[in-house]
Amino acid sequence: MDLTIHNTFLPHNDNDASLAFYRDVLGFEVRNDVEWNGLHWLTVGPVDQPGTSIVLYPPAAQPGMTEEERRTVAEMMAKGTYASINLATKDLDDTFGRLQAGMSHGAEVVQEPTDQPWGIRDAAFRDPAGSTIRIFEVK
Repeated sequence: MDLTIHNTFLPHNDNDASLAFYRDVLGFEVRNDVEWNGLHWLTVGPVDQPGTSIVLYPPAAQPGMTEEERRTVAEMMAKGTYASINLATKDLDDTFGRLQAGMSHGAEVVQEPTDQPWGIRDAAFRDPAGSTIRIFEVK
C-alpha cells in the first residue's frame, strides 16, 4: 500500500491573522484561498512539500452542527483544546527563535524547547485560532 498525507484540517476564525501566521511566521505558501457565503477556507503548506497541505477552515461550515456544538467548539478553540498538529524540524532552537521573533497576530508560545522524558525534544505554540502546533526536533 502506498499512502501519503495529502491534507489535514485545522479550524480558524480570522482569515487575516491565520494568513499572517501561517504564511509570514511559519513560511508556508498559500495554495488556495476561497471565500463563500462569508466563510473563508485557506490552504497552506510547506514550500518544499507540494503534496502536503493544511486546510484552515471555518468551523461554522461543518454541516449538521447545532448551535450548542458551535458554542462548544468556539470555547474549546479559545482554550486551545480543539485541534492540533505536529510539525518537525532538524534544529528546534533555531526554529523556535525564528518563530518567537515573528510571533504576533494572536499566536502565543505554550512551551519553550524542552527535552521530554520519553526521548523527544519539542516546543509548542498556539496559532491565532487556538490550535496547538507542537514542533518536534528530528535528526
